[in-house]
Amino acid sequence: MKGKAGWSIAVIVLAGSGSLTAAAAEQGQKPGAPPSLKLGPTARRGEYLVRIGGCNDCHTPWEMGSQGPAPDMSRMLSGHPEQPELPTAPALPSGPWSVTMTATHTAFSGPWGTSFTANLTPDKETGLGNWTERNFLEAMRNGRHLGRGRLILPPMPWFNLAPATDSDLKAIWAYLRSIPAIRNRVPDPLPDVAAASAAPGPAGTR
Repeated sequence: MKGKAGWSIAVIVLAGSGSLTAAAAEQGQKPGAPPSLKLGPTARRGEYLVRIGGCNDCHTPWEMGSQGPAPDMSRMLSGHPEQPELPTAPALPSGPWSVTMTATHTAFSGPWGTSFTANLTPDKETGLGNWTERNFLEAMRNGRHLGRGRLILPPMPWFNLAPATDSDLKAIWAYLRSIPAIRNRVPDPLPDVAAASAAPGPAGTR
C-alpha cells in the first residue's frame, strides 16, 4: 500500500552534516552534550563520533516535531522504515536537480537508482547483529556491503570514513553494538529504471 511517506525534491551533499541541533533540542539535550557516561570509554568515543558525523541525519527516520522536523530518536539508527511501502520516486524536473529524497531522510533516488539507509542497530535479522567488527571496518574502507558485497550507494559517505584510524572505526563499532536492537527490515536498493530499461540483458544489480 502507499502510505503518507512521500518524496520531495532536494539537493544533498554526499557527506555527514552533523545537523542534529533540532533533534538534541527535542530530547532536552544541548547539541554539544558529552557522550553517555554509562558506556565504556571506547563506546563513548564511538557515540561522540556518530554524533558529530551526522549518522542520525540519514540512518534515523525523521518526523515532524514541536520544533520542526527532527530525527525520531525512538527509532535511532534503525534505517529506512520497512512500512509503509513507497510509491515510485518522482521524476526530477529539468535544471540542476540531482536527487529526490523522502521526508524521513532515509530513501534517496538519483542516477544510481534508489537507495535506503541501513539499519545500524545490532538486530540479528535486520540490522548489523550478524556482522563482525572486521566486516564493518572493511565496509568502511572499501565501500562494499559486509566489506566484500555490493557497492554501498549514495548518499552514504563511506569515503569520508575510509581514512579514519582503526581505533576510531572500532569505537564506532563498539557504540553501534551497545545501542538497542530494533527490528526493521530495510528494502534492498533499486536500480535506476531508465538505465536498466536501456541496457541490454538483466536489469541492474543490487
